[in-house]
Amino acid sequence: MATSSSSSSTSSWREGMSSDNIKGLCLALSSSFFIGASFIVKKKGLKKAGASGIRAGSGGYSYLYEPLWWVGMITMIVGEIANFAAYAFAPAILVTPLGALSIIISAALAHIILRERLHIFGILGCVLCVVGSTTIVLHAPQEREIESVSEVWDLAMEPAFLFYAALVITATFILIFHFIPLYGQTHIMVYIGVCSLVGSLTVMSVKALGIVIKLTLSGMNQLIYPQTWAFTLVVIVCVLTQMNYLNKALDTFNTAVVSPIYYVMFTTFTIVASVIMFKDWDRQSPTQVITEICGFVTILSGTFLLHKTKDMADGLQPSLSVRLPKHSEEDGFGGGEGIPLRRQEAMRSP
Repeated sequence: MATSSSSSSTSSWREGMSSDNIKGLCLALSSSFFIGASFIVKKKGLKKAGASGIRAGSGGYSYLYEPLWWVGMITMIVGEIANFAAYAFAPAILVTPLGALSIIISAALAHIILRERLHIFGILGCVLCVVGSTTIVLHAPQEREIESVSEVWDLAMEPAFLFYAALVITATFILIFHFIPLYGQTHIMVYIGVCSLVGSLTVMSVKALGIVIKLTLSGMNQLIYPQTWAFTLVVIVCVLTQMNYLNKALDTFNTAVVSPIYYVMFTTFTIVASVIMFKDWDRQSPTQVITEICGFVTILSGTFLLHKTKDMADGLQPSLSVRLPKHSEEDGFGGGEGIPLRRQEAMRSP
């Protein structure tokens, strides 16, 4: 009887998720594994290179001659490609929050391979991330059926999303030209605000390009449409902007503080943008929407807990330091740096 009930539940879950959602889920999970593992491989490569040359944290580039570091870079690239592909199959509200799983992979491998102790509260943080991710996966909306890049362009040209994009661009320019000169070196939210706002537009454009590639590979060439190249231009501009200001944030503030704040803001704005542009929640009941929000909040809680307690030893409080001197982190992964989130470490690496 129990086996029958379990089979029925599994069947129901599969019926609830489209084949595209399942593909996107598998790609997102593999992306988290590759990216999470890449941090550990790169760190071992950095340590090995630092033993015989100038450390990266001291301005050295000897790690560029270390094969192990390149293995880590290639692993990260594979993970980012899988993440890119995931957006072509599944909604951003499903793919983006799963980025937190790369933190768990990094934490677990660091504990096993690098002997970096994971505190009991860090383990609890990992569990919360898993619970939150599972909740979102089980209640994620079906991917919208799109047959051409022109259809994606029409969604982007609707008044609601144009209003959102206009707000994002206006806020970004205000932050860059007014607040950064005044508060960029003292207030962490200024740099991260730019990265997160622009990042939401990046993901929407990346998702559009993912759909373009998927349709083109299926025999419907989308490269002949000007909208494809318009989305490509948006991706290039947004990614360069993100890289610039995220590097500034990482160079100015402790990564252990930058990482969770950036993850929270970036994921929040991305979900808002996806809900507006692709109308993810229009195809769901209020109960499903509330459940997804609860899952997202659970992931945020786990991420915060994991980073807040990463340096905590028995009987000791975690470091409260927010700002670090420039280039002060050992091997580029100094004691003040936590387990980095996806994209952040990729953007820091030459």
